Amino acid sequence: MKSTLPALLVAILTVALTNNVPAQTPVARELRVRPTDDFTLTGDGAAAAWKKTEWEPLHKRTNDGPAHQTRIKILYSKTGIYTLMDAADRKITAKIKDDFENLWEEDVFEIFLWPDERHPVYFEYEISPLNVELPIIIPNLDGRAYGWRPWHYDGPRKTRKATAASGGPVKSGGTITGWTAEVFIPYELLRPLHGVPPKPGSRWRANFYRMDYDDGVKSSWDWSRVGPSFHEFKKFGTLVFE
Repeated sequence: MKSTLPALLVAILTVALTNNVPAQTPVARELRVRPTDDFTLTGDGAAAAWKKTEWEPLHKRTNDGPAHQTRIKILYSKTGIYTLMDAADRKITAKIKDDFENLWEEDVFEIFLWPDERHPVYFEYEISPLNVELPIIIPNLDGRAYGWRPWHYDGPRKTRKATAASGGPVKSGGTITGWTAEVFIPYELLRPLHGVPPKPGSRWRANFYRMDYDDGVKSSWDWSRVGPSFHEFKKFGTLVFE
């Protein structure tokens, strides 16, 4: 009869071998950002400049609500950052008409830019299907995030933005098949942050999110996976500027 190792010895060897296997860690999200000349925003992503780059998907965070496809494109010019978001949807769940309100409580697309990892301060931008916006600087100190509104928000410091919908009108409660948002964030608005403007080879930490409220169910998407809070900035992905 062929001899076998005692069961206890087999168990010990199994544990030892398992402990020597490196832990599997999530692959960090990284996105290459191509340069562009400045261009006009129409809200629907029709500008020829967008053909220079590919779509990047956002991923559903939970199983609640519809699994709407959500994706982004991003470019940079000598004057600022361009972002395009395209999202499938059923209904525009948004009523807020004033900028700087709590847009995250309704349908919204969010951009987080953290140019310099030496300082826990980043820029957050939100835009609703109704073309209402929330641009703020976030000092994130000891896990507490505080939003500060821009001062003298006009002229070269002001964003350019536009939204559009497919399958229906851009209006509160409107039945649609999807909506898009185009945003230009000028470097002048980001000037309080270090590492601005980016240069070829620059690496900025960043993340992109979407919130949707179809049928009263809150759903969310992210590009680089974070936990319960969108403000877990150490889990952001990385933008690499070409």
